[in-house]
Amino acid sequence: MTTTNDTTKTPSDAAEHGPRLRMAELAPEVYKSMIALDAAARKGIDPALAELVKIRASQLNHCAFCLDMHTKDARKNGESEERIHLLSAWEEAAGYYTEQEKAALALTEAVTVLTDGFVPDAVYARAAAHFEDAEMAQLIALITTINAWNRFAVTTRMAPGQA
Repeated sequence: MTTTNDTTKTPSDAAEHGPRLRMAELAPEVYKSMIALDAAARKGIDPALAELVKIRASQLNHCAFCLDMHTKDARKNGESEERIHLLSAWEEAAGYYTEQEKAALALTEAVTVLTDGFVPDAVYARAAAHFEDAEMAQLIALITTINAWNRFAVTTRMAPGQA
């Protein structure tokens, strides 16, 4: 794959280079704060749903490190291979995800991508129909947190399997 812009990297670019730096060592207060934020954001969220959200955001952000970690975590918590494999096409996978999970995944995509600069009202309303206000706040925090983790991991080129 060739690029027309020096700032655009090819998919093999990450494979050709090792990790850039270690956030945990170089910014320990930030890293510890992220761990605390992650723990706080998960409170009250079903662990299976939390892993689906983390996997889907990581797919959208092309974060191999987080995909590796969260698919392993999902499997350890009893998630099926079928649901993990179909997650990138959850809208077409009739019968595999609950209405609540689908609403959470739609919200995850809207918050992660933000292509129009906002989360559409219909997507928010769909999620709000399945989650109480406090649960919505936690879900939004969870989505925001995994997006921050993805950005750290992708930017610093954290390699899968190092979790």
